[in-house]
Amino acid sequence: MVPALSGDSPGGHGTDEVGRTARTRVRRLPDLAVHDRAALHAILDAGRVGHLAIVDGDQPYAVPVGYARDGERVLVHGSTGSRLFRHLAAGAPACLTVTQLDGLVLARSAFASSMNYRCAMVLGRAATVDDEAKLAALERITEHLLPGRWARLRPPSAKEIAATLVLAMPLAECSVKVSAGPPDDPDEDLDHPVWAGVVPVVESLGAPEPDPALRFDLPPPEW
Repeated sequence: MVPALSGDSPGGHGTDEVGRTARTRVRRLPDLAVHDRAALHAILDAGRVGHLAIVDGDQPYAVPVGYARDGERVLVHGSTGSRLFRHLAAGAPACLTVTQLDGLVLARSAFASSMNYRCAMVLGRAATVDDEAKLAALERITEHLLPGRWARLRPPSAKEIAATLVLAMPLAECSVKVSAGPPDDPDEDLDHPVWAGVVPVVESLGAPEPDPALRFDLPPPEW
């Protein structure tokens, strides 16, 4: 079990650098590693979907999940009937990865082409959020995905809450990697008549599409 929500308090890890353990040290292109904990928070706060990976027996699985950062932990939720979530609740080690794609880096060769991105990786074991804190945790996740939504929703029923498992992973062992900038072509490729540069990738919310079964004349959510 874990205690009630901690808000944005440091929770004991606020001054620690990330990516300094043997398991989280960036080995491939180590100059892209970022050790600032604020950068870790910013990447997690900017994302909405993470990929949660575990190994069940001899088979690895990676599942996309909605999440929210709560201080120095990440909250995820799923069905109590989910084999993955039951496995995590039992203490299986896990890896949560959140990636923000910022651009396609188009070099003069396929070999030198790459992407600009911000990536955070969280290692650890999840703990079950207790019943007293579960409702607040679900609100935290909902508000992260679309701020202001929770207050407009029908409150969850006791049956719905009982059918939902909320887990928390501490931000104790993490890694951050950031790639940015233009192509890094070798000098001998600069004379090739090929356009090179960066194509930005921007995530945005589109125009709301009302449910055909909507019975009331209501404005769509604002953000």
